[in-house]
Amino acid sequence: MKTCLALLLTLIPMSHAQNWLVYIGTYTSGASKGIYVARYSPETGTLTPIGLAAPTVSPSFLALHPNGRVLYAVNESRRYNGLSNSGSVSAFSIDHGTGALKLLNVVPSRGADPCHLVVDPSGRWLFVANYSGGSVAVFPIHGDGTLGEASQVVQHAGSTKADPVRQEGPHVHSVNISPDNRFLYVSDLGKDEIVVYNFDAAMGKLTPRSTAMLTPGSGPRHMAFSRDRRYLYSFNELTATVTTFRHDTATAELEELQTIGTLPNDYAGPKSGAEIVVDATGRFLYASNRGRNSIAIFAIDAEQGRLTPAGNVGTQGKNPRAFAIDPANAHVIVANQDSGSLTMFEIDADTGALTQAGGPLEIFDPVSVVFVQVP
Repeated sequence: MKTCLALLLTLIPMSHAQNWLVYIGTYTSGASKGIYVARYSPETGTLTPIGLAAPTVSPSFLALHPNGRVLYAVNESRRYNGLSNSGSVSAFSIDHGTGALKLLNVVPSRGADPCHLVVDPSGRWLFVANYSGGSVAVFPIHGDGTLGEASQVVQHAGSTKADPVRQEGPHVHSVNISPDNRFLYVSDLGKDEIVVYNFDAAMGKLTPRSTAMLTPGSGPRHMAFSRDRRYLYSFNELTATVTTFRHDTATAELEELQTIGTLPNDYAGPKSGAEIVVDATGRFLYASNRGRNSIAIFAIDAEQGRLTPAGNVGTQGKNPRAFAIDPANAHVIVANQDSGSLTMFEIDADTGALTQAGGPLEIFDPVSVVFVQVP
């Protein structure tokens, strides 16, 4: 039996045994009102709905501050507060007792359709990918978690136009900061590039460093690193492929090694890649296919970084977007946007295989999933 998260609007106290919150970002063009929250119990592997954590416009992607007390959301739109060609970014404080979010402030994203964001390891800077705007914006984070106005906006230019509809211009799709805070890695779907920037954490400033080209028409969307960061995996949305790069952690140089499809050889339907995640053991990589409504599973060669197919499992929903692996590396929660559901799968620690765990949880237009530990 399905349980509806979207209709449960009363926030109730957390049980001590259930010590994780799960926040779900959504699109609000339909029935969704903003960011929703549920409880996750690592002891039982259950997901219990709480309700609406905060009303906000299309919080499609979420990012947690390193202190675990502030949550940030892009508001994916093309106009904010009278500004054309700009969405917005919102900051929320987290009530760990109830799961409720309190709005701290909202700032313009300085580019249309912000779709991804990440906080640097110091907790002092936030990076935002503006998809339609084709830019990267840097925001200072104040001591109370609020955001300052953008301190820098880096505008990308040009595109491969290999796909005349999707690649008519630059489309920055994701931002990823290195653990040592030295480099920012940016996927540009329109340019078929991964652009690497030097990051000055003292000044909050980006400067171009290098570029890794992908096959024209690939459309790099999201990326993930191997556990030792010797390899970078780019999920290419337009071709539903994963490209493996050898990654020099000292210089951020990237060398292409392999490109592999995320769909079965006999599949002839639409292709559209979405999220990519490496599990906590570093042995398996997972990638969501929107066209086939599935999660592709790959085994990772620890020495060579190459991928070997290890399965392809239906998500029991339509249009799977982002997904997240729980902190215990025991379960995956998948956001199925078009069917309005979250599905949970148990991870086989030996093979990486996924087995559905319980019925789907209904929620309007889910896009992303973030785990937050309750102190």
